[in-house]
Amino acid sequence: MIAIITGDIIRSESTDPKEWMPLLKSFLKKQGQTPADWEIYRGDAFQLRAQPAEALFKCMLLKSIIKQKAALDVRLSIGLGAVSYQTEKITESNGTAFVRSGRKFDGMKEEKTTLAFATGHDQTDATLNLMARFASLIMDNWSPAAAEIVCLFLEKPDWNQQQIAEKLKINQSAVSQSRKRAQFDLLMDFNTFYQTTITGLNT
Repeated sequence: MIAIITGDIIRSESTDPKEWMPLLKSFLKKQGQTPADWEIYRGDAFQLRAQPAEALFKCMLLKSIIKQKAALDVRLSIGLGAVSYQTEKITESNGTAFVRSGRKFDGMKEEKTTLAFATGHDQTDATLNLMARFASLIMDNWSPAAAEIVCLFLEKPDWNQQQIAEKLKINQSAVSQSRKRAQFDLLMDFNTFYQTTITGLNT
């Protein structure tokens, strides 16, 4: 089983690509090699291959990176399944993970959601997508400052609040308040629930 993340940058057409393309590329380059593991296509859309247990965490991390730009956001669909046809390009490979991710992504604009799951299991999808709607309510409303703090907590899990405060040149209480407002601990609970839920799924 693998995870395929399909995404695009929200409001990219009204924003200079210099604002978001370097951020997106920098994130993707850390995830593997292009075009086998990730690829940007159609201007602002992309696909990324990930380990299933890491997929939601990677989506949260990318969200925290893109949301540091006030006008921008990112829409992300996580599809779990198999690879039945693999080529040198991820966008030309196929299998249930690709189909589920792509089809779920295609309906997201109409559903007005920015995070969605497709696992091939109806009850699991219903649960995860309901939780994703609540998580999106939180993440979609991160301020750039909150997104920056969330990003550091995700990238530097061994850092404490004081170290993050020193990095950002703010006081520790401001970091603590931002962490609470961003509902960081609740989102990490969601990530743990997601990992537990997909363990043992037969896709």
